[in-house]
Amino acid sequence: MDNFLLDSLVDPVDKTPLRVAGNILKSSSGRNYPIVEGIPIMLVEGIDQTIGAGERTLHVAHKEVIDNDPWYLDTTTMGDQNIAELKIRLSAGSQFSIDPVISYLIGATSGHLFAQLVGKLKKYPIPNIRLFPTGSPYSRLMLDIGCNWGRWSISAAKKGYNVIGIDPSLGAVLAGRRAAEQIGVSVHWLVGDARYLPFRDNSFEQAFSYSVIQHFSKPNTKKVLSEVGRVLANAGTSLIQMPNAFGVRSFYHLLRRRFREAKGFEVRYYTPTELLEMFELNIGPSNLSVDGFFGLGIQSSDKDFMPFKHKALIRASEVLRQFSQMVPFLKFCADSLYVESKKVVQ
Repeated sequence: MDNFLLDSLVDPVDKTPLRVAGNILKSSSGRNYPIVEGIPIMLVEGIDQTIGAGERTLHVAHKEVIDNDPWYLDTTTMGDQNIAELKIRLSAGSQFSIDPVISYLIGATSGHLFAQLVGKLKKYPIPNIRLFPTGSPYSRLMLDIGCNWGRWSISAAKKGYNVIGIDPSLGAVLAGRRAAEQIGVSVHWLVGDARYLPFRDNSFEQAFSYSVIQHFSKPNTKKVLSEVGRVLANAGTSLIQMPNAFGVRSFYHLLRRRFREAKGFEVRYYTPTELLEMFELNIGPSNLSVDGFFGLGIQSSDKDFMPFKHKALIRASEVLRQFSQMVPFLKFCADSLYVESKKVVQ
């Protein structure tokens, strides 16, 4: 197991120390957390998981299901059809240019813009994370919350951050570890729940999350932000992407569902005022900046992978994002916002 990660972990429930006993992490409170393929499974049992992949990961980790799949595909967020297709291709010895699991997980990346490229990608779409380069390796410890297969973790590691990526999907985390090794960067990986971060207080100088917390219920969102505030060091910062209810595309989706409360994994939309109030209460002084227009997850770095119609959308979003830096009121009609918060201990 990753020794650096082991030194960083505590029981996610009561934050007591852990010790290794074979393939289990034991807390002084009596809770056990399995280690699978060198990955600590720090999910809390007996509670509703934020996503089905978390529940399936727990079942596999505790041997409640018999799984002869070394890729742990059933613990990912892939649909059944994609899992079946990938299993056929793997058993047939098909060759992939990138990690085969990521080749299929990509369908749910960037707001489904990659859906037409499932199983076909030739290289990893690693975005440009909007964090300053650190100047030297391992100079700032960063937590990537809901990392999935780790494209933002890898991006941060390439800029010199010492990154811990956490996600409830074992299959996705293992895929991220393989991808990072293939690309040649170092990232620390574990399975866990954003509402119960298994880290000591004041551990991280930077926290990041993209296209994750927007799917949580509002009570769960507040739990996550409270945990982010707890694990950030004094003067540490968080950069978290969230949807803006006033965005054109966001308003369209709200209208389609007749402004009812979101269910399950549906996106929760917030006004800019709601975002600032919620983040400032739980983390600290906050400000908003534009991530993109016309949808959630649109990244300029993805345009080379896209057909013409999506290229045009991405270019338009990027032009408006850059223009918003000169015309600040444009942030109020962007679909996707970043909330940057700073922890200040009085």
